[in-house]
Amino acid sequence: MEFVAIDLETANSDMASICQIGLARYKDGSLTEEYETYVNPQDFFDELNISIHGIDESTVIDAPCLNEIAEVLYKFLDNNIAVCHTHFDRVAFWQASDKHGIRYPKCTWLDSARVARRTWKEFAYRGYGLSNICEFLDYEFKHHNALEDAKAAGHILLSAIEKSGLDIEGWINRVNQPIDLSATAGGKIKREGNPEGPLLGEEMVFTGALEIPRREAADMATQIGCQIGSSVTKKTTILVVGDQDVMRLAGHEKSSKHRKAEKLIAKGHPLRILRESDFKKVVALAE
Repeated sequence: MEFVAIDLETANSDMASICQIGLARYKDGSLTEEYETYVNPQDFFDELNISIHGIDESTVIDAPCLNEIAEVLYKFLDNNIAVCHTHFDRVAFWQASDKHGIRYPKCTWLDSARVARRTWKEFAYRGYGLSNICEFLDYEFKHHNALEDAKAAGHILLSAIEKSGLDIEGWINRVNQPIDLSATAGGKIKREGNPEGPLLGEEMVFTGALEIPRREAADMATQIGCQIGSSVTKKTTILVVGDQDVMRLAGHEKSSKHRKAEKLIAKGHPLRILRESDFKKVVALAE
C-alpha cells in the first residue's frame, strides 16, 4: 500500500497562488519520504493569508517557481494515489498548473475528508475539518504548515484504514458511495444542500461581479452540499468573490462582505475565500 499526502498554502484568494507545498510518501503504513518547499507564486500576498500561515514576499524571494520544481512533484505524484483533505488543494494544483504552463500530475486523488465522513459518524455531516478530526484522533500537528497538514491528512487515512478494515483501493471506491449505505439513494437535491455532497456542512455566500447569475451559482453550490447564505455571518464558511474583485485586492477597496469575512478569519473563524473561477473548478472536480 503506497500513497502520497499533499497540502498547499496560497498567497491570496487566487487558488493558483501556491506559496508552499508539502508532500509525504507512505508505504505499508509508514512515512518513508517527505518534501517541503516554499514556492514563489509570482503574485501578491494578501495580509489575511500572511496572518494564517506566516509566509510573505520575503519568505519566497529566493524560492523556486512552480515550473522549476515540476519534475520533483511528478516524481511524487505520477502513477500514485494523492491524498488531500477536502479537494481544495486538488483545485489549487489544477489552477496553478494551468497558470505556470506545466502538465497536471497523472495521479488518482483521494479526499481524506470524504474518508473521515464515512468512517466516524461524528463527522459524517459536519465538523470534518482537518484540525477537528486530528483533535478527535489525538494527533498533534502545526496547522497551516503545508508538510504538517499533509502528514495530518495521511494520518487520518491510515486511521480510517485501521478502523474500517478497507484498504486504500477499497476507500477509493467507498468515497463515491453514499455516506450511509443503508439509506435509500435518490431523491431531489434540496436547496439547503445535497446531503451526499462533498461540501455538506459548508455555508456559502457570494459577493462581487460574478460571470454567472447568482441563482445558477447557488444551484451549483447546493449540488455539492453547500447551504446558501445571503450575508456573511459566523455560520459562513466559504465566500465566493468575482475574479475581477480578487485581482483588485492589492491595495484597493473590498466589498463589505469581503471585509467582514476577513475580520472573522482574523478571529480564527474557519472561513475560506474563493475566486469565482476556483469555485467553478471546485464544482467540476466534485462531480
